Amino acid sequence: MASFTPLSNYLSSLSSTFKYLFVFCRHNGSLANGDKGRRRSRLALYKRPKANGVKPDVIHNVSTPLVSKALSNKSQHSISYTLSRSHSVIVEYTHDTNTDMFQIGRSTESMIDFVVTDTAGNGSSQGGGAAGEGGGGGQSAQSTISRYACRIMCERSAPYTARIYAAGFDSSKNIFLGERAAKWRTSDGLMDGLTTNGVLVMHPAGEFVSEPAPGVWREISVCGNVFALRETRSAQQRGKLVDNESNTLQDGSLIDLCGATLLWRTPAGLRHTPTLKQLESLRQELNAARPQCPVGFNTLAFPSLAQRDIVDKKQPWVYVNCGHVHGYHNWGYRKDKGPAGPGGTAPASTGERECPMCRQVGPYVPLWLGCEGGLYLDAGPPTHAFCPCGHVCSEKTVVGWSQIPLPHGTHAFHAACPFCGTWLTGEQGHIKLIFQGPVD
Repeated sequence: MASFTPLSNYLSSLSSTFKYLFVFCRHNGSLANGDKGRRRSRLALYKRPKANGVKPDVIHNVSTPLVSKALSNKSQHSISYTLSRSHSVIVEYTHDTNTDMFQIGRSTESMIDFVVTDTAGNGSSQGGGAAGEGGGGGQSAQSTISRYACRIMCERSAPYTARIYAAGFDSSKNIFLGERAAKWRTSDGLMDGLTTNGVLVMHPAGEFVSEPAPGVWREISVCGNVFALRETRSAQQRGKLVDNESNTLQDGSLIDLCGATLLWRTPAGLRHTPTLKQLESLRQELNAARPQCPVGFNTLAFPSLAQRDIVDKKQPWVYVNCGHVHGYHNWGYRKDKGPAGPGGTAPASTGERECPMCRQVGPYVPLWLGCEGGLYLDAGPPTHAFCPCGHVCSEKTVVGWSQIPLPHGTHAFHAACPFCGTWLTGEQGHIKLIFQGPVD
């Protein structure tokens, strides 16, 4: 079984059985309705007590009407490729004692180790966050995530190499690629294919924690081959084979399931990130400095990490175009920047504010600490914030994530806050915070 632990406990349990951590982007440390069972914002993978990996074995060419009969053995894993109404190819898989298999998807059936749900990031909402299933609640009627999205095969011995494959096995231990799915026979006579909305992977161009730079988004096939992206997410024509890249996951690899984006972290990479306890210490250090509103001179304080939705009366707010940190005030709106209001007699308010310190006009939002340590690139002080959502973390973290284009919809990419999914705005997508200390 996969194991579910807080990040701090996870890091303290480093041992020969320790493996990796999945972090659900766009959820700031917890699903909106809380982490429950296999539906949660992170998943720790450990060596299983008994290997459950599989590997391809025997290939059968059968008549399509006989596929269901050929797959009647529920103890046998298999992948069925429907080539036409009269012809199918079935690849049987056999037990692999050297690997552990972990499956990810929208289904809540027991064979899915990590139940993922849709999240929505956009360029207009300042809070970002979730929609549909992203809140951890009911199922979304129009989810684009596959019930059996992908599978991870981890070697049981050092160096514990992990590889990703599109599609997961269902309750009958089968994967079906229907007549309309993109599939083909390879040069060596084997079969391969793509899932409907695809499994996209981007490996970092360098070391994720030391030289954060984005790589290139690729698509992973059912057999783990790497391809350039299709013209659109569900196009039947596959992209070009990229034979010099692999499906081996590394620290900082991003996995997109068309509605949910996951970050893959390794033990080596996580040693550079803050634990929940360290994040709490950073919060207390910020508050101990007694930052003040430069106008009202009231002391500001970041709320507890558990308080992520309700704005506290002492919470710092920031003008995202300049970085000046204030307490909350309800004045400073600029009504002369918007288009004509109803009837064309007066300009409508844009919701933007004028900073009383430097007169720059822009969004004015509350500041929130990034609570998911697995999304950090280092444990540096929280001196910067993403724009326009106001999530606060280290400089290295905002610089790194602001360079990464995350998939949105079927063919769009946009840099987004990893803590809430809000599209980043401005020249850099982040701002250095300018605090005023206490006036004694």
